[in-house]
Amino acid sequence: MPLNGIGMELSYFVRKRVPMSLPYQWILFDADETLFYFDALKGLKLMFGEFGVDFTQADFDEYQLVNKPLWVDYQDGKITAAELQTTRFEPWAAKLAVAPQALNSAFLSAMAEICAPLPGARELLSALQGKAKLGIITNGFTELQTVRLQRTGLQHHFDILVISEKVGIAKPDVGIFEHALELMGRPAREQVLMVGDNLHSDIQGGLNAGIHTCWYNVHGHAASAGITPNYQVNSHQELQQILGL
Repeated sequence: MPLNGIGMELSYFVRKRVPMSLPYQWILFDADETLFYFDALKGLKLMFGEFGVDFTQADFDEYQLVNKPLWVDYQDGKITAAELQTTRFEPWAAKLAVAPQALNSAFLSAMAEICAPLPGARELLSALQGKAKLGIITNGFTELQTVRLQRTGLQHHFDILVISEKVGIAKPDVGIFEHALELMGRPAREQVLMVGDNLHSDIQGGLNAGIHTCWYNVHGHAASAGITPNYQVNSHQELQQILGL
């Protein structure tokens, strides 16, 4: 199928192998920091360099004071994707006398230029080929997603690509998962696995939708109370082992 439009101890529970009697028909992935590097500082340095600006770590820290709360508001449904993309660049747009939309597009282009799969991601997707249908559900923006898939040569692995900006709903809202399930032909929810690095948007969102979840926790973050993924891994290789590949 082509891309659609373009109080239990986790150490035991989440690391056991999936029983062979419980195969997953579908495996859904988050994109940024689950399949792909997302080095925002590197992308911003590259982008601002085109405008003659030496973008520093201090500049990045200041940018994040604006950017991070906007992402929380976006995931909570308080602002739109367009508002996030323009608002985060308004201070720099005023300094450089350019439209914030122009800075946002330049940033996404820079991120596409430096894109690369995370270690083991390509091998995991290849190992899954023909064994399960694959999809992406991302809160990332449309302008980056398809270009990145094409440049990395990974687009052929995926049966669906669900982008919150196009759907109008962001993870963890159950609506974006319901939209994906509709595209998938409404499989049994216990036969769907969501893999992602964000405990709130990916894992809580997947649990709210009634599907199984795997937390890609490469940095060893502590779990949040009340959010218990079915599995936890710190590498794509570990996920391959869990899936018996």
